[in-house]
Amino acid sequence: MDTDALTAGLLQELRAVKPYPAVTLTMPTHRRAPDNAQDAVRLRNLVSRAGHRLDADPEVTREVRAAVKQQLDRAVDAIDPRRALDALVILATPDEFQIWQLPRTAPERVVLSDTYLTRNLVAAKAQAQPFWTLTVAADHAVLFSGTSEAAHEAPNGGFPLTAPREAPNPQREERVGDTPSTFTGEETRQFLRTVDEKMRVVLAADPRPLYLVGLAPALALLDEVGEVAKEAVGRVTKGAPADTTPSDLLTELRPALEARRKRFAAEIDGKLDEARGRHAFAGGLDEVWAAVREGRAGLVAVEEHYQQTVRVDEEHLVPVSGDAADPADANVREDIVDELVEAALDSGAEVVFVADDSLKGHGRIAASLRF
Repeated sequence: MDTDALTAGLLQELRAVKPYPAVTLTMPTHRRAPDNAQDAVRLRNLVSRAGHRLDADPEVTREVRAAVKQQLDRAVDAIDPRRALDALVILATPDEFQIWQLPRTAPERVVLSDTYLTRNLVAAKAQAQPFWTLTVAADHAVLFSGTSEAAHEAPNGGFPLTAPREAPNPQREERVGDTPSTFTGEETRQFLRTVDEKMRVVLAADPRPLYLVGLAPALALLDEVGEVAKEAVGRVTKGAPADTTPSDLLTELRPALEARRKRFAAEIDGKLDEARGRHAFAGGLDEVWAAVREGRAGLVAVEEHYQQTVRVDEEHLVPVSGDAADPADANVREDIVDELVEAALDSGAEVVFVADDSLKGHGRIAASLRF
């Protein structure tokens, strides 16, 4: 699955306590050759490590062990290497397996617990900054889920929608004097009201920035008859055929995405400057980690590719190099930034990813504090 499938409801399911063991495997992967040639070998070795862990665990019965191993083998067989991104996460119990391809790297690990490890999924989704795009015409509306890298049609909330087709009515045309305009007919208005209602349900279930694509009259009428258009962060005034492809859509959206990215970056800079002015600012991994743990962080900004291995030493984070890190040391956290992102989101903080080096003077991570 892709990160945009990680809804709040699914995340709650993944975090639910399960009969031991719930197995989580994570590993970095490569998108292109020749680097991706090593991924299959690393995955086999990782699954073998998981098998050894299961064999050595006295809490795991023979039947459960065999069932989990079977699910892991099924997961390996189901992986499509052509869809590889920057990390792979496999979740498995005796009854199921899930495969997640992430656009953010994750360390190599095997975790046996009574719940799945979700920090890498949560951080990857936050970094991907998914959005909705609604293409609108007088007789159809299509919903797409996208990130800066890809988009796909999303059959959420009843989309795609097609307006009911009515047979021509010569008597009506005679009374009116002409065929009614596409965007003044009551049928079109009612159709776009329905589009508005269904899109509001989608946004309530999975809030994301919304972009609208359609001819000016279609977008104007959507503005007039509903509420959802007022929430749009960007618009592309262009015809939206029902068979618009995701790649064509992304091409059309690029200017709107870039414009919003610049506005968003300026907005975040302003919020951090304001926090410094009122002495409610934390900079650097150790300070931000402490603020998040205490529930004081209201906004956390992280550079997109910032990741750091640390050792937790008396409530402080001490950075260590990858070569010096001992994976067997329980105080070593290879993905502390992902852990921090998940904890911040769980505490109700807003987490945003910003361009690399934009927070260079603040240790590549910063926060605006609530108090």
